[in-house]
Amino acid sequence: MGCAGSSHSKPDGTVKKIRMPKPWKHPQPITRTQLIQLRDEFWDTAPHYGGRKEIWDALRAAAEADLSLAQAIVDSAGVIVQSSDLTVCYDERGAKYELPKYVLSEPTNMIRES
Repeated sequence: MGCAGSSHSKPDGTVKKIRMPKPWKHPQPITRTQLIQLRDEFWDTAPHYGGRKEIWDALRAAAEADLSLAQAIVDSAGVIVQSSDLTVCYDERGAKYELPKYVLSEPTNMIRES
């Protein structure tokens, strides 16, 4: 059961549904290759900032999945979604996980490679 507030359900008993982040713009236009490199660097270093590796792995899988699968992943991993776009989450022990928008969606000013 845990402490009050340790559930990922809202007070009315419904689960907070995740959604895509709002459109965002990178400080400089970047290519898809650069975006993938940024994402890889984040996921390689994220576990060093604290939290549990299995939660980081679940968040990565959710970030790379479609919304319905992402919802199932965070629910089954026991991730508590603070921000419905997955930018702020917690595990059941209270550890905070912050995800940058660039791992969740593409910027509006991405350079399309031919």
